[in-house]
Amino acid sequence: MKPQLKYEAIYSHKHKYSISVMCRFFSVSRSGYYCYVKRIGNPEKHQQAVKLIDECQKKTNRTYDYRRVKEYLDSNGVVLNPKTILRLMNKYDLLSEIRRRHKYRVMSQQLHRYPNLLNRDFSANRPNEKWVTDISYIFTKQGVLYLSIIRDLYDNSIVAYNTGTEQTVNLVLNTVKAAMKKEKVTGQLQLHSDQGAQYVSHAYYRLTQSYNISPSMSSRGNPFDNALAEKFFSILKTECIYRQKIDTFKQAQRLIDDYIWFYNNERIQLKTKQAPLITRSLFVS
Repeated sequence: MKPQLKYEAIYSHKHKYSISVMCRFFSVSRSGYYCYVKRIGNPEKHQQAVKLIDECQKKTNRTYDYRRVKEYLDSNGVVLNPKTILRLMNKYDLLSEIRRRHKYRVMSQQLHRYPNLLNRDFSANRPNEKWVTDISYIFTKQGVLYLSIIRDLYDNSIVAYNTGTEQTVNLVLNTVKAAMKKEKVTGQLQLHSDQGAQYVSHAYYRLTQSYNISPSMSSRGNPFDNALAEKFFSILKTECIYRQKIDTFKQAQRLIDDYIWFYNNERIQLKTKQAPLITRSLFVS
């Protein structure tokens, strides 16, 4: 049953049963129901368009997608944004019933795969020669906080990091932008990742090209190719996150900030016998 019909049923029985009980029964949120109630009495401003869309789909036996529906609306003097048309078609169950085979081909054209330039060679001769990046999850009572990091293989320092409550491509893009703003990259730079959706996106491709970064990518399903990024998350969680009971995003953010500062500035690396940023500061080009 569509949410609209559920809200109508709840509204019609609101004097007989508890709103909360009915919302749980129909598996809808109370906030969604009250938004529906607020809309009652406010006629849909696109009612004429909806009527024409319904008319169009009946005439075409529901074969028109939103692009063709737009042409139909335009010809009838109703001009709307294509996204608005698609939203209305979805809301009122007026979508095309034809499965478009080209859909998946179009999506695949937007994916970018890269060769494994790193090839498990985790050594670097200078700062900003090889970076690794990944996303991990920090669980709190408030929900999941996603952490995106970039780690430099020269000194193992965390060059940049970013957190968010949603695992979107912007989480990754903002991490790369922060790293490039902070660091002076003078030579060829490899940025290695796994094959996560954010890293195969067209937005990630455009950003790396704009910075003249050479993307590198792990082979499918092989975590060892990006082991140094995974290793940092293991260190962070073992030495910090798992030792705490984290209630809120704010608390998790504070712990991450404090630990990464400690890791970069004070935590001794067994290989170099000093903290990452001390190693970095001693580099002579």
